[in-house]
Amino acid sequence: MTFGEQPAYLRVASDLREKIANGSLPPHTRLPSQARIREEYGVSDTVALEARKVLMAEGLVEGRSGSGTYVRERPVPRRIARSGYRPPSGANPFRQEQAADGARGTWESSSEQEYASAVVAARLDIEPGERVMRTRYVYRDAGEPMMLSTSWEPLAVTGRTPVMLPEEGPLGGCGVVERMAAIDVVVDNVVEEVGARPGLAEELLALGGVPGHVVMVVERTYYASGRAVETADVVVPADRYRIAYHLPVR
Repeated sequence: MTFGEQPAYLRVASDLREKIANGSLPPHTRLPSQARIREEYGVSDTVALEARKVLMAEGLVEGRSGSGTYVRERPVPRRIARSGYRPPSGANPFRQEQAADGARGTWESSSEQEYASAVVAARLDIEPGERVMRTRYVYRDAGEPMMLSTSWEPLAVTGRTPVMLPEEGPLGGCGVVERMAAIDVVVDNVVEEVGARPGLAEELLALGGVPGHVVMVVERTYYASGRAVETADVVVPADRYRIAYHLPVR
């Protein structure tokens, strides 16, 4: 096999990836051994090993202790809605979807006061060390973890108010816009930045992923007259979900 200018291990990985995609190597099939790859493609053990590492990093195959490397079942990506439209209830898009008949989504949350890190402080435009309310969420679909979210709200805005705890009190769970309106803070803008990175160990543990899996991260910040009143990181496994945006035409 002529490999041209591209590194040999990438060409081997590309050919194996194509076989996985077209069904020549269906899910749960054992990947050719390192010796077989070396023989079939005329490459060294090092190249064969690196090609297998590429496929593992992409989440296409998984190692099973004492058994070998197998093609993973590829889930059909499902949609997670993001929307510029906010209903009167103030519910977030996930909770809008879960209000539909037949929806199976659930979520759990926990809130705790902490000192803002430098990163969170920069996003909220406050001083590092200022007090914030951090709330962590795990969203599930039919019991399967599908999304994580961590939000931070400056206690200079919500402290000693009925909405200090996002999921408790008379407006618990109503969403940032409605909760802030209850304390005369009018949210008029939201910014979301979407990126991708390898999942952190604790994220993949919570989401049921394996080391090396990629996650999508939505960095969201709500503003009221230019002041940040909430910022959050929404983490979604990239192999199982797609983020769909529904934006109003003005």
